[in-house]
Amino acid sequence: MESNKKIVAIVISPAKDAHTRKAKGFSLGEIQEAGKTVELLRKLNVDIDFFRKSKHESNIEKLRKLKDTSKKAKKKKPFEAKEKKRTPFKPTVSKPKKKTVKKVVAEKPAKPTKAAKKASAPKKEKVQEEPKPKKKALPEGEITPLTSLSGLGPATAKKFEELGVSCAEELVNEDPAELASLIKGVSEERIINWIKECKELQ
Repeated sequence: MESNKKIVAIVISPAKDAHTRKAKGFSLGEIQEAGKTVELLRKLNVDIDFFRKSKHESNIEKLRKLKDTSKKAKKKKPFEAKEKKRTPFKPTVSKPKKKTVKKVVAEKPAKPTKAAKKASAPKKEKVQEEPKPKKKALPEGEITPLTSLSGLGPATAKKFEELGVSCAEELVNEDPAELASLIKGVSEERIINWIKECKELQ
C-alpha cells in the first residue's frame, strides 16, 4: 500500500524533449479508469486536476494501488426488537362465598293512640308580655306647651313631639341625657334647665 504523500500525478511536457513533469493532480479520466471516485481521493487528500483531459497509464496504475486507509465503519445490523413471549393472562376467578342471610323480622311499631299523641305534644305556654306603661293622659287645661319654655322654638318642639314628648308636663318625667343623644343641636344642660323651668311652672 503506497503512502498518500508519495502519490503524485506525472504528465509529459509538450516541449521537444517530451520530458515528464509533476502535474497539478490526477485527471477525471484517470480516476475513472482506475475505478476510484473523486470523494475517495478528497478523503485521502490526493490532488485532482479537473481541467486536464489527458490520461497516463502510470497515473492510472498509481491510483489502482491506492487503498482507502480510513477505517470502514462496520455496518450495524438493524435493531430488531425481539418480541417478548407474552403469557396469556388468566384471571383468577375467586368463587363467591355464600352469604348467610339472616332473616330479620321487623316488628311493626304500635300505632300511638290519640290520647298518647295528645299527651306527648307539649302545650305551648303563652308568654304573657307585660304591657308597656301607658303615659297618663293629662287634662287639656293642665297642659303647658313646650314653646312656652325659654329658648325652645317650634322646630325643637316638633323634634320632642316626634319622640313622644308633646308638653312641659311630659318633659319633666324624661331622661335629659337620653333626649340629648336623640335630638341633634340640643345639649343635655339645656334640657335640664327646661325641666327645672317646667317644675317651676307646676
